[in-house]
Amino acid sequence: MTTTTLKDRLRADLTAAMKARDALRSATIRMALTAITNEEVAGASARVLTDDEVLKVLGREAKKRREAAEAFAGAGRAEQAAREEAEGEVIAEYLPTPLSDEELDSLVAAAVAESGAEGPRAMGAVMKVLTPRVAGRADGSRVAAAVKAALS
Repeated sequence: MTTTTLKDRLRADLTAAMKARDALRSATIRMALTAITNEEVAGASARVLTDDEVLKVLGREAKKRREAAEAFAGAGRAEQAAREEAEGEVIAEYLPTPLSDEELDSLVAAAVAESGAEGPRAMGAVMKVLTPRVAGRADGSRVAAAVKAALS
């Protein structure tokens, strides 16, 4: 039994996209694989990333696409904004499904109860408990806002 890593899946999908002559998809996956490779060779010695680390890289890439799409849209460059959004959608296919507001609120409530936190000063303690549970499934600023709302 062979387990397929996320990076292997990306490579296979790149090959399929190239055969299908899907320019957007192949360019986006190629960009994601480049980001993963850059992360692998960064630092003192080269290493192979785990699937969790690959997900973090893909999350960063998706965030870059969202921010670029907003910047292009704000500058009145709809065509580039649409391309960035399309690239973001391709990357999102490899990310875990994002948490809904209800799921996030229930996780925040559980973390507040678990840490026994009260008041805004205890935000760090709650974030420490909560961060591993929402990793890759919710934007950090969204999590922080939910915790702040729960503690105030």
